[in-house]
Amino acid sequence: MARRRHHETHFAGSDAVRDLILGMSDGLTTPFALAAGLAGAVTSNLLVVIGGLAEIAAGSISMGLGGYLAAQSQAETYRMELAREIRETEVMPGEERAEVRRIFRGYGLRGEALDRATDAVTAERDAWVRFMMREELGLEEPAPRGALWSALRIAIAYMVAGLIPLAPYLFPISLGDALLASVGVTGIALVVFGAVKASFTGSSPVRGAAQTLVVGGVAAGVAFGLGRALARLGG
Repeated sequence: MARRRHHETHFAGSDAVRDLILGMSDGLTTPFALAAGLAGAVTSNLLVVIGGLAEIAAGSISMGLGGYLAAQSQAETYRMELAREIRETEVMPGEERAEVRRIFRGYGLRGEALDRATDAVTAERDAWVRFMMREELGLEEPAPRGALWSALRIAIAYMVAGLIPLAPYLFPISLGDALLASVGVTGIALVVFGAVKASFTGSSPVRGAAQTLVVGGVAAGVAFGLGRALARLGG
C-alpha cells in the first residue's frame, strides 16, 4: 500500500515580502482614491494625472522614509539588546545559564538531555548570546543596509502600484470613461493583490481579495463623493 506524502504549507515570509505588500497596499488604494476624488471635482484628465503623480511622488517618499526609520529603529533595538545580553553573560553567567535551562525546559527537555543542551549552548559566548537574542527576546540580526533596502522596496512598490489607477487618465478618452476604466483596472488589481497577499499569510485568497476590494472601493467612493460635493459648492 502506497504511503501518502504529507505536505505542509507554511508562511515563508521575509522582510522583502513585507515591504512589497506594504508599499503596494497603500500604492493601490491612496492614489486610486485621490484620482477618483479629483475626477469628481475637475473636468480634465490632465489635472487628475498631475494630482495623481504628485501624490505618488510624495507618498512613495513618505512611505519609504517611514520604512527606513522603522528598520533603523529595529536595528538600534537589536544593537542595544545585544550589548545588554553580552554584558549579562559576563557579569551574571549563572542567572543567564539558568535562563537557558528554563527555555529548554519549556521545550520539554529534562534530565541529562537538558544538561547537555544547556552545556552546548553556553560553551561558546557568541552562540550563547545569539541563542538568548533569538529565544528569549525573539530578535533576529538585521541584514546589512537593511533599512535602505526596505525604504527602496516600499517606495518602488508604492510607485508601481500607484500608476495602475492613473493609467486610464493618460488615454484620450472622456473623464467619465477614464474614471470607469480606472475603477475596472484597479478593482482587478485589488482582487489579485488581496488574493496573493492572503496566500502568503495562509488566509483564504477569496476572503483576502474581497477585503482588499472593499477597502479600496470604499475609499475611492468616499473620495469621489467628497470631490463632487466640493465641486458643486465651489460652482
